[in-house]
Amino acid sequence: MKKFRGKKRYFRNLSRELDVANYKLDFGEEGWFDIWHTHLDFYGHGDNSLKLRREHIKAHIILYNRLLENLRVFEKPYQSWIGLVDEDAGSDAVFIHTPNPNDNNFPLKLENIKWDCPIPNQYKDLINLNEFNVGHYTEESNNVFIIQSKNNGVRL
Repeated sequence: MKKFRGKKRYFRNLSRELDVANYKLDFGEEGWFDIWHTHLDFYGHGDNSLKLRREHIKAHIILYNRLLENLRVFEKPYQSWIGLVDEDAGSDAVFIHTPNPNDNNFPLKLENIKWDCPIPNQYKDLINLNEFNVGHYTEESNNVFIIQSKNNGVRL
């Protein structure tokens, strides 16, 4: 496997390009989201290094908190969460879902989520359990951790 060089520049550019700390959510004319999501580790660098995975998770949490700030002025019900796929860092994403004209699937319910599950030790210090609920479920053959605000939006 080729060594990943330029990590500082990579994260600086990730922060600059996406500007996760200042992200402005576009509500559009209609103001709805159909399981809208964004991936920060699109190439899956976090699969090769725990340090890189942790940095991406931190960036997902910063972006998630910023989106929650944006959603404070949104006048419709919404669901928002972070999905972390244990086996595929490239699938980690921040999600927003609202009632929408594409499908009658709001609120989204994932029946097999086990809430208040143990958090993997390597991520425990990243997730504030006073702010977030953490759940786990299995999708296909992947372990997925859900991080969702305790105080904002409709619960999954």
